[in-house]
Amino acid sequence: MTNINKIYVKYTIYEFYISLEFFFFYIFFSLSLLLQLSSISKAINSTETPVKEKHARRIILGTHREKGAYTFWSYALGIPLHSSAILSWKFCHVLHKILRDGHQNVSLPPPVPIRGLSSCFQGNFRDRNGYGQLVSLYSKLLCFKLDFHTKHAEIKANLEATDEVLERTAGTDVNNVFQLTVEVFDYMDVELRLAEAVLRQLNTSIAISTLSSGQCRLAPLIQVVQDCSHLYHYTVKLLFKLHACLPADTLQGHRDRFHDQFHSLKTFFNRARDMMYFKRLIQIPRLPDSPPNFLRASALAEHVKPMVVIPDEEEPEEQEDDDPEPLIDVTEAPPTGAAPPQVPAVDIFDQAFGPPNNGFDDRDLQIDSLKREMELLRAELEKIKAEAQRYITQLKSQINSLEAELEEQRVQKQRALLENEQLRMELEATRRRNAEHESMQGVFSEAEKKAQATELRYNKLKEKHAELVSNHAELLRKSADTVKMLSATQQTHEEVERTKQQLAFEMERIRQEADMKMEEQKFEMDKLRRELEEKNGEVARVRGTLQSNEKAGLQLNSSLAALQAEKERLLRNASEKEAELSSLRQAHQLKESSLLQEKERSSRELGELQGKLQEKLGREQQLQQKLLEEQFSLLLGAVSEAENIVQDAAAKLDDPLHIRCTSSPDYLVSRAEVTLGSIDKVKVGHADYLQNMGDASALLRALTQFSHLTADTIINGSATAHMAPTDHADRLTENCRSCATQCLEFLKHLKSKATLRSADPAAVRLVVQKILLLGQELRPKGMDVGKDELGDMVEKEMASTSAAIEEAVRRIDEMMNQARQDTEGVKLEVNERILNSCTDLMKAIRMLVLASTDLQKEIVESGRGAATVREFYARNSRWTEGLISASKAVGWGATQLVDSADKVVLHMGKYEELIVCSHEIAASTAQLVAASKVKADRNSKKLTTLQQASRHVNEMTAKVVASTKSGQDQVEDKDEMDFSGMSLIKLKKEEMESQVKVLELETMLDNERLRLGELRKKHYEIAGVPLEQGSQDNGLQAASPKVSKPPLMKKPPLANKPAHQPDITFGLSTSPLTIPY
Repeated sequence: MTNINKIYVKYTIYEFYISLEFFFFYIFFSLSLLLQLSSISKAINSTETPVKEKHARRIILGTHREKGAYTFWSYALGIPLHSSAILSWKFCHVLHKILRDGHQNVSLPPPVPIRGLSSCFQGNFRDRNGYGQLVSLYSKLLCFKLDFHTKHAEIKANLEATDEVLERTAGTDVNNVFQLTVEVFDYMDVELRLAEAVLRQLNTSIAISTLSSGQCRLAPLIQVVQDCSHLYHYTVKLLFKLHACLPADTLQGHRDRFHDQFHSLKTFFNRARDMMYFKRLIQIPRLPDSPPNFLRASALAEHVKPMVVIPDEEEPEEQEDDDPEPLIDVTEAPPTGAAPPQVPAVDIFDQAFGPPNNGFDDRDLQIDSLKREMELLRAELEKIKAEAQRYITQLKSQINSLEAELEEQRVQKQRALLENEQLRMELEATRRRNAEHESMQGVFSEAEKKAQATELRYNKLKEKHAELVSNHAELLRKSADTVKMLSATQQTHEEVERTKQQLAFEMERIRQEADMKMEEQKFEMDKLRRELEEKNGEVARVRGTLQSNEKAGLQLNSSLAALQAEKERLLRNASEKEAELSSLRQAHQLKESSLLQEKERSSRELGELQGKLQEKLGREQQLQQKLLEEQFSLLLGAVSEAENIVQDAAAKLDDPLHIRCTSSPDYLVSRAEVTLGSIDKVKVGHADYLQNMGDASALLRALTQFSHLTADTIINGSATAHMAPTDHADRLTENCRSCATQCLEFLKHLKSKATLRSADPAAVRLVVQKILLLGQELRPKGMDVGKDELGDMVEKEMASTSAAIEEAVRRIDEMMNQARQDTEGVKLEVNERILNSCTDLMKAIRMLVLASTDLQKEIVESGRGAATVREFYARNSRWTEGLISASKAVGWGATQLVDSADKVVLHMGKYEELIVCSHEIAASTAQLVAASKVKADRNSKKLTTLQQASRHVNEMTAKVVASTKSGQDQVEDKDEMDFSGMSLIKLKKEEMESQVKVLELETMLDNERLRLGELRKKHYEIAGVPLEQGSQDNGLQAASPKVSKPPLMKKPPLANKPAHQPDITFGLSTSPLTIPY
């Protein structure tokens, strides 16, 4: 019994431990479930505050723990979403985060259809905060997101898919790629509509990003930014793939839609990046300045995938938020003092094992110890989870940064490979050109000899052509005589044929008459024969009766004799008729033989005439063929000469001696336009030559003009490229080379009879049009202004300059009064001296502007003649643009000088800024003087007044610079250098440190000078002024300063700080201006 009791006790203890284990598991599961439900209730409520990250994190961890969102949906289906718009807004936010970061099995439960989610938010929320529209847009976004990822299950809901997954989803069928692109566009549209609606409400309401109401609206935009960055990358990849399969015209709508989304997304990112709320929560990527060029396949290598980085920053957790709350009503805030639910495990234990002895038992100690261990393990588990989550966040940020770096390295590698390939191709092309150049040197001498020989042959062919023309005219005359003789012969033959037909008709008539007579005679003979037979019968009858009647016999004999006589008479008549018929037949035979002889003679004469005619036609065809061959030989000579001209122009592209040659874009545009006209003439001449190949004069004239104009365009294009920016220069040179190639190809087709009809100069026209467009792009930017507006602009700019100077004087007076009130002593003295010198400078500038205006009026009145003032300005457009640019520079310099003086007086600026502005004023006034005196008469009194005003401006500028420097010396405190207490080692150390600082400052000075030079180069490029512009500009003398105007509506360039007092020339040397006549 003892053993049985022991076994029973052990079995009981074992059952107790199993029950305890299940009990603790139930408690742990219940606690986690209660914690998740508590987080859901705290995250989704009607309070206008953003969803806390820790609550969302617990909900997401719950979906991963249970491998689905059953707990979330079981709780969410009971939430009264129609009761509050804010409640629905926060529910959409939590659902969006769960779809992105939750378990992959997260989806709507089977009883609720996908469209049912959208119907939950279609109610008309009557809230004062404007959440109704936002909830409607957010619900549409979530429905579209669920539909999209249900249809394309390969792409996860967080949109983090590799390029291989995207390629596999799109497939190889272009229709599937097209449809997927449209769906991604729609996806991006619903994301951007939600973002725009949120930002628009923030602009129209008092909420800002630092208030809880504004943060409640802005919080979901973090997920929108993450989605949009991936959708933008997918759109770029899919569009490049579509452009590789379909023509560009078909995808014009896709490109327009992408450009609209690009600008909207860039605006959204820029606005979100400037908000304080997003700066600590997310790092928003920067999109490029311009969208990718899908028409260029190599632009895919320049595309960089935008990476969104979530910083590793946790929000501070409040202790009271960790306590579970009763899940009674989510629309009301739970009480803060609610007690946690009691676990009935103790009562069940007491019921199963009975009450403990004296209130104490060993199992209670074990349970307490196990509870404490469980609490320690739970705390340690929470710490481990928090640390793991932090590590996961850090690793995600590191992975994103590494992926961005990897993408950047890949792009750089592709760029390096492309540049290496381009350099290799350029090296090979250079080698080929060198080899061709060496071979062309030998061919050139042979070509000269061939050209001389061709010239001699051309003269001989010209003489031969004149001889052939004269022979052709003589043959034409002979041919006309032959045609006349042939026509006379044909008339004679027609008369013979008519006579023959008449004779045949007469013979037929005689034959018919003879036949008719023969028929009549035969009829009479038959009749006589019948009568004779009748008479013979009667004779026989008479002979039978002769014996009875002798008298009748005698009568019969007499009648018989008479009949015999009649018979003889009839026989004689028949013989006579037969003789007459035979004579007629003989006459007919004679006539027929004579007609046959006449016909044979006529046929012989006709054959002889036809032979002569064929001989003459053959000779004429031979002459025509010779004429065609001679015309084609002339065409070949002209084509060969045109090829030589074009090849010589193409050789100039790589000629190092041609690098010094330059040309203006205007001249290039004029040459290109004339070349396009010559191409039309060549096309017309080619069509005329194909219709009449015996006359190639029109085509020869057109080819000669075409070859010279094309060569002129190529040479001037290369010369223009020598002073154009690098990108334009490369494109222009390449187009010139392509123009030469296409022109030689067209001329090659003209040299062969097989390809003569298919020769078409359309390719040459296309390349020349490209050269024309590049020339128009290289024109100075000031050419964009209409010539009719220049006259009005001059008056407006001079008036605005005077107004700016008046405003500057007024502001200086106000600063003077303010300085007298706010400062005293040395500072007041310095400020008064600086402001007085600035006032004197403004007065001098005002006198200069007035003198310039008077001089311009004198120039216009003396030079316009019968034209109006506007027509004079339009006729001298470039000079007018120089005046406009100079007046703008003066007005801008006056404004900048006043601003700098204001900063100096308020101790917010530097004295160096005031000095630089003074230099800029001097340069701008010198620019205005130079622009005004270009067309002025040297003996004009107003020109002398303008020059005196310019010298006065320079003096006032020097005065401003001197007063500024002296004031700077008075105001700045200079410590006396006392080295008496230093040792030798200390002095040496200070000396070395001073030398290091001097070297550092010198290095900084050199770098800053290089930067200044690059800034000026860039300014000249933007202004449309080449760096190596020579004196080829119209209207400039060799001794004139080579200056160029700044562009219209742009800030003029800063002048260098001179080492001496400024004079009239330093403005010209530091502020380039082009002043054409």
